[in-house]
Amino acid sequence: QVQLVESGGGLVQAGESLRLSCAASGRTFSRYTMGWFRQAPGKEREFVAAITGTGISTYYADSVKGRLTISRDNARNTVYLQMNSLKFDDTAVYYCAAGYNWPMSGQQFVSYWGQGTQVTVSS
Repeated sequence: QVQLVESGGGLVQAGESLRLSCAASGRTFSRYTMGWFRQAPGKEREFVAAITGTGISTYYADSVKGRLTISRDNARNTVYLQMNSLKFDDTAVYYCAAGYNWPMSGQQFVSYWGQGTQVTVSS
C-alpha cells in the first residue's frame, strides 16, 4: 500500500513557473513508476509525465514536452513536477500516481492515486 500526498499547487500568471511535489509513504518507493496526470474542468483525466523507479528514464505527453520536467528523489520518497512557461490550458487538478508498468501513460496502469492539487493559470 502506498499513500501519496501532493503539494505545491496554486494560482500563477501565464508564463510563470510552479513546482509540484508528491510525498509517498512506504519503504519500496524506488520500485514504483511514478507519474503525474491532470484533469481540467469538464475534461477527462489525462497523462502528463512519468519516471522510472531509478529516475533514469522519463516520458511526457506531447502537450507538455519542453515545459514540464518530472524528477524524483528516492531518498526522500518524493517525486516532483517542475512546470515552466505555464499556459492557461495547464489549469487543472494535478494528480500524483504510482504503478508498476512503464510508461504508465494510461489510467488503467495506475495502482495508487494522490488526492490532487489545484493549479490555476491566469491569462
